[in-house]
Amino acid sequence: MATGLTELFNQMPYAELLGIEVTDAGEGYAEGVLPFKDELRSNPYGEVAHGGATYALADTIGGAAVISLTEDVSPTIDMRIDYLAPVKTDIHATAEVIRHGSSVSMAHVEIEDDEGTRVATAQGTYKTGGQGEKTDWDGEENRENRHSVD
Repeated sequence: MATGLTELFNQMPYAELLGIEVTDAGEGYAEGVLPFKDELRSNPYGEVAHGGATYALADTIGGAAVISLTEDVSPTIDMRIDYLAPVKTDIHATAEVIRHGSSVSMAHVEIEDDEGTRVATAQGTYKTGGQGEKTDWDGEENRENRHSVD
C-alpha cells in the first residue's frame, strides 16, 4: 500500500507544482518534504517561505496518512495550523491519524526545518465516508480504478 500511495501523491499536480514529496505513508502515518525554493518566498526581498506553502505540505501529508487507512478519496474538511517559526530551509512533515472513523478522521501534523526547529503544527479533519462511486476528485476514465492505490 505505501509504495502505491506515495506514488499516487507524488503525481498530484499541485504537489508537483510546489515540489512536495510524500516519502512514506502507511497504517495511519505519513512523512514528506517540501524543498525550499525562491518561488515559495513570501516577498521578493525576504528569505522566508509563504505560509501557504507550509499549509499545503501539512494538508498533503495529513491527507496521505488518512488515505493510508481509508484507501479511498478523503477530502479535507478543515485544517488548523499554528505557525511557530519562519521557514527558510527545506521543511519536513510527519502526520499521524489520531482519530479514524467511518465518516471523519483527524490527523496531527508536525513540521520541522532542516535544523530540527519545529516551524508549524497542524490538525486536519478529513471526510472518510459517503463519497459514493462518483466524486469530483476522479476523472471519468479513472473512476473504475480509484480503489487501486496499492
